Amino acid sequence: MITVHHLENSRSQRILWLLEELGLEYEIRRYERDPKTMRAPSDLKKVHPLGKSPLVEEDAVVLAESGAIMEHLVARHGRFGAPEDPVLARHHHFYMHYAEGSLMPPLFGMLIVNKLGLLGMPARKPVRGMLAEHFAFLDRELAGRKWFAGPDLTAADMMMSFPLEASQARAGLDDRYPNITAWLKRCHDRPAYQRGLERGGEYAYAG
Repeated sequence: MITVHHLENSRSQRILWLLEELGLEYEIRRYERDPKTMRAPSDLKKVHPLGKSPLVEEDAVVLAESGAIMEHLVARHGRFGAPEDPVLARHHHFYMHYAEGSLMPPLFGMLIVNKLGLLGMPARKPVRGMLAEHFAFLDRELAGRKWFAGPDLTAADMMMSFPLEASQARAGLDDRYPNITAWLKRCHDRPAYQRGLERGGEYAYAG
């Protein structure tokens, strides 16, 4: 049995989406954020030393990091991995890493800037500018493709879902970027996405 250690309003929602797309059986152990710090509770450190979510247990092995978990699952179960076409495969590999490596840092920066109130004002404009560059780039990329790696859904789309959902909710991603907006709707309309959302519970970025 697969166990997902699922933190509310977090990256782990996209793991539930993948598991639903794969049609796998799994159980969820839910965790709530500390209301003062919004950090994961210390109980998660009993599962993995870093105490981060998502964490997945399978065959007595604890897997951490969204991208690594997804790569493990698609390799083991043979679906939603890189396309055979080498060009589309490069897109897939790029977005599997881009989601956390390039897009999440300025998004996290925006979260910190917003929490600082007036003290964060000087940094707000440059961080928004960085995010706008990312959104414009992604909107152009999706102009010619239904999904990030071509005509079919892959794990790269699932990796990209959390940062773009969070961007739509809190970081200025709006109808100025119609291809991203349409892509998000395609994600949210998938029955497996809806099943994952139902099982995961409250999710602030569902749109």
